[in-house]
Amino acid sequence: MAADWKQKCDSEWQLGAHGVPMPDSVDWKSVFEKKPFERNLLQNPSPYGVNHTIPPPEPPRSGMPPPPNQPPQFEPDGNFSGWKSSTEVLPYDTSGIPPGVVVCHLPQYRWFSLEQCVDLKAEGLWDQLLDDFQPEIIIEDWYEESQLHKSIYQLDVKLLGADGKTVIKQHTYNPEENLECYSHTWKKVSHVFSKYGSGVRYIHFLHRLKNQFMIEFFNTKVTDSSIIIKTSKASKK
Repeated sequence: MAADWKQKCDSEWQLGAHGVPMPDSVDWKSVFEKKPFERNLLQNPSPYGVNHTIPPPEPPRSGMPPPPNQPPQFEPDGNFSGWKSSTEVLPYDTSGIPPGVVVCHLPQYRWFSLEQCVDLKAEGLWDQLLDDFQPEIIIEDWYEESQLHKSIYQLDVKLLGADGKTVIKQHTYNPEENLECYSHTWKKVSHVFSKYGSGVRYIHFLHRLKNQFMIEFFNTKVTDSSIIIKTSKASKK
C-alpha cells in the first residue's frame, strides 16, 4: 500500500523524472493528500476581497467629514483571517511647513502589516526534498498603486531553519512610487528562491501597506499573495 501511494505521488508530479529524492521513509499517503506542489501555501491570499485581474476601486475623495453618528475609520476593512496583523502609527511630517504657518489638517500615515509563517513539513514536504533537491520557492504579490505616498508597500520574505528563527535566505523589496504620473493599477511583485541551501523548514511572509487618514481614511490594498513550491523548474545544488 505504501508503494502505491509513492507511485501516485510520482505520477501526479513526475517527481522521479525531475530527480526528486523519494525515500521509502516518507509518508506518501500524507504527501498525496496535502498536495504541496503547484498550489498556494498562503491562507486567505486576497483579504480585501479583490483580485488583480480587475482594476482597484477608486477611493471616495469627497473631503467631507463622516456623519456625526458615524465614527471615523482608522483601520482597513477586510477579512484578515489567517494573517497576523499590526499597525504602526508614523509621526506627522511637518518638514515642508514654513515657521508660523497654521495648518488645519495634516495627513497621518500608518503602516499596516500582514504576515504568515508557513510550516513546509506540515504542508507535506520532506527533509530530503528541502535539503538536497531544494525546489524553487516562488513568491508573488500584487499591491495597489494608491499614490498615497512615495513609499506605500514593503515586502520581506525569510526562509527559516527548523527553529523557526534562523534566517537561511531573505528577500526584501521596498519600491518608491512615481507620484507625478497617476496610474491607479495593481503592481506585481515576484521573486524566486533557488539554491538556498539546506535546512529550510519555514517561510515567513510579511508585507506592509501604507494607509492615510486626513478627514477620511484611505488605504493601500494588496491581493493574490502566494507561495508556490515547484518541481519542474527546481534547481539542484
